[in-house]
Amino acid sequence: MGLRTTICIALISLVSYAEAAPALQPAKLTCEYLQNPLGISTAAPRFSWTLAGDGQNQWQSAYEIVVRGPGKDIVWQTGKVNSAENLHITYAGKALEPFSRYTWQVKVYDQDGRASAWSLPQWFETASSDWAAQWIGDGSKQFEKDEEFYKEDPMPLFRKSFEAKKKIASARLYISGLGYYEAYLNGQKIGDHVLDPGLTAYRKQVLYTVYDITSQVRNGINAAGIMLGNGWYNTLPLRFWGSINMRAQLTTGRPCVKALIRITYTDGSTALVPTDETWQTAPGPVVRNSIFLGEHYDARLEDPQTGWKQAVKVQGPAGELTPQMQPPIRVTKIVKPVSIREIKPGVFILDMGQNFAGVVRLKVKGAAGTKVSIRYGEDKYPDGSLNGMTAVAGQVKKSNGGPGAPAIAWQEDSYTLKGKGLETWAPRFTFHGFRFIEVTGWPGKPTLQDIEGLRMNSDLQKNGSFTSSNKMFNQLNEVIQWTFLSNVFSVESDCPAREKLQYGGDILCVAETYMYNYHMPQFYAKTIRDFANDQRPLGGITETAPFVGIADKGPGDGSGPLGWQAAYPFLIKKMYEYYGDKRIIEENYGAVARLIAFLESRSENYLSDKCLGDHESLDGKASPLVAAVFYLAQVRIIAELAEVLHKEEDKAKYTALAENIRKAIVAKYYVNGAFEKANQSAQVIGVWSDVVKGADAQKAADTLEAAFAKRNWHVATGIFGTKMLFDVFRERDQNDLAYRIADQRGFPGWGHMLENGATTLWETWAASDNTYSKNHPMFGSIGEWFYRSLLGINPAAPGFKKIIIKPQPAGDLTFAKGSYDSPYGAISSNWKIANGKFDLRVSIPPNTSAEVWVPTKYGKVSGGKLIREEKGYAVFGTGSGNHIFVSE
Repeated sequence: MGLRTTICIALISLVSYAEAAPALQPAKLTCEYLQNPLGISTAAPRFSWTLAGDGQNQWQSAYEIVVRGPGKDIVWQTGKVNSAENLHITYAGKALEPFSRYTWQVKVYDQDGRASAWSLPQWFETASSDWAAQWIGDGSKQFEKDEEFYKEDPMPLFRKSFEAKKKIASARLYISGLGYYEAYLNGQKIGDHVLDPGLTAYRKQVLYTVYDITSQVRNGINAAGIMLGNGWYNTLPLRFWGSINMRAQLTTGRPCVKALIRITYTDGSTALVPTDETWQTAPGPVVRNSIFLGEHYDARLEDPQTGWKQAVKVQGPAGELTPQMQPPIRVTKIVKPVSIREIKPGVFILDMGQNFAGVVRLKVKGAAGTKVSIRYGEDKYPDGSLNGMTAVAGQVKKSNGGPGAPAIAWQEDSYTLKGKGLETWAPRFTFHGFRFIEVTGWPGKPTLQDIEGLRMNSDLQKNGSFTSSNKMFNQLNEVIQWTFLSNVFSVESDCPAREKLQYGGDILCVAETYMYNYHMPQFYAKTIRDFANDQRPLGGITETAPFVGIADKGPGDGSGPLGWQAAYPFLIKKMYEYYGDKRIIEENYGAVARLIAFLESRSENYLSDKCLGDHESLDGKASPLVAAVFYLAQVRIIAELAEVLHKEEDKAKYTALAENIRKAIVAKYYVNGAFEKANQSAQVIGVWSDVVKGADAQKAADTLEAAFAKRNWHVATGIFGTKMLFDVFRERDQNDLAYRIADQRGFPGWGHMLENGATTLWETWAASDNTYSKNHPMFGSIGEWFYRSLLGINPAAPGFKKIIIKPQPAGDLTFAKGSYDSPYGAISSNWKIANGKFDLRVSIPPNTSAEVWVPTKYGKVSGGKLIREEKGYAVFGTGSGNHIFVSE
């Protein structure tokens, strides 16, 4: 056989193989949004996968799923299902057994009916809240007087020896320690979580974590240990703003733990090591700890040799034990200080170079009993000393914190040395928001190598990327990331130092920015349950969740302002839009209906006026209008949810109610193009609400434009208006105006923050040196604009099954590029302008379709199947794959 013949045969074989090879393969298999989850409790878990395949216009025509139980027997097999669905396929097999591992595989068929290979086996493990374990504590009595909570209160240690007698197949630890815990086995910490478990309303729900400890259990004698901290379960009676005592609302108690070590041997038998009264307890080295005031640690009290006694069975919280599904808090970055200065003898100020949330880690050597103290702050005074005032807990600054509270509620940690060589320490049961630290008591002088920052946050998976030719926007995007990660500690907070609370208003404004940047479904599923857990008896939703007693300008019964209550139905809607999650609507629809009934009972003439308004607006908060608009928004949302669930009568009822509210808003707040005083906040909120139609809609838009022109295109809106202005200008194809506002360098605006050294976003447009946080996410809503307007990536069907790519180039931008990992796969948008030519390159994942809107102002457009021309765009229809569009 000649060389030419061999090559020809080889080429024919390659062609034949290419034609026969399946175009699609399943990829990124998840169960309940997670890859190989170690502990789930749902009776009918949902399976999802993305699809990988070369070429264009690839889609799934059918799938098969097979699930096998612990004995490898099949417990569910779908057979071939002719469906393009690849999200949230609900398990419908035999009842799942607790404490068991199941494996599952999927096969898909492409648009031509060709089958893929079976995926590699994936797995999920079931857990159970029915543990053969007890809540245990150290038997200490709870303090009776407020001032006693501020005294030293050593946290308990627990220990238990057990024997593994046979060959081990697997071992698990199921644990919930309140407020916080660290667990150890044979001297090694179990897992890499910190500040576990996540905060919940403990009377309703308590989270536990499952750890795989197979590699840590050894044959023979093992030693288990647990440390506890106060966390939110035993928080201080500190009077926030001089009046709010969280202990009056939160479920509280002495630190306690419930845990189970479950060992499975290779012969199929099991051994259980539960927490009970056979465990021993002794005081530990954490002598005082608070999530707000800090932690004090005496290393001389480590490894107590005496004082051990039997643990005591305690009542524990009443909430349902559920697996912790949201991303755990971890140390996600080491932050090195950039400078150190001794401002007076023994007082050192370190600049970490970046505002963030977490703690510091010390490496120190000195005599036993030496006490090193660290105070935290976001700024420093002109003389170089620490300014911690914007990070003071609850604005307790003038001895207004209640009996026993410090005159000023600083963030402060301390470490007392044991005097045995180089000692390394970081706080375990607290976290702070800071850029600068003050160190006192150091033996000698610390160096930049002796202290480092541990950035901590819920370990969210990065989900998006953005960059552009505007360097300020790129810098701002980084600042948004630092801000957002500083404010996810199992709840989405307003600031990581002063309050640490999950406010609905902040969530409503930045949830979509979070969703474009991070994989949020399990985090937001928890948030939704947090609000549902604390729904008020009459149906209202609280201002914060968990509820701590704050109900500022709400309509009664402890419910929050209307804009803050709206976060609950808003998040449910967004879970459906961004992740295609219908189950969360089904689970929460009844609670949303109770909310709407409550709002209706508190309204008058179809209007509500109970709201804080456009918080931090510079032009007035427009509070009654904001309340009315969010009442309307929530009624519109439930009408949409009713439609998804095919509740036609409910849809009709709520649609009619929404129309009555709309008419009432127009009658009360709108006159000839103007809402209320026609300032930025009132006008953008009015236009966003879409209550006026036809010629009036254009008049309102013109008045809005005039409101921004009056301030020379500087933003003056607050928490809601800032998000809404980007929505309004995107939907009206006026991105040049949005760009003009976003690109300002002077006050007020994002550029002003950056030019004045902000490394995280401020709570206010003007810098504060005494009151307002300098690490606050609410003005991060501009990050949504980067994705939805500049990149143009938008959902057109639940879960991004259908996608709209509609970049809106504006100002002096010459390029923008980025991506978003949708539930169906990565979507990318990359455009540039050069020599009068607009070049757009997009990537669409398999099993989806897209409309690509290409601006025609640059000239004739080429690149695909033209559907129509609309509003200065040529609109193309595409399937999956990589596509190039050119306008020149």
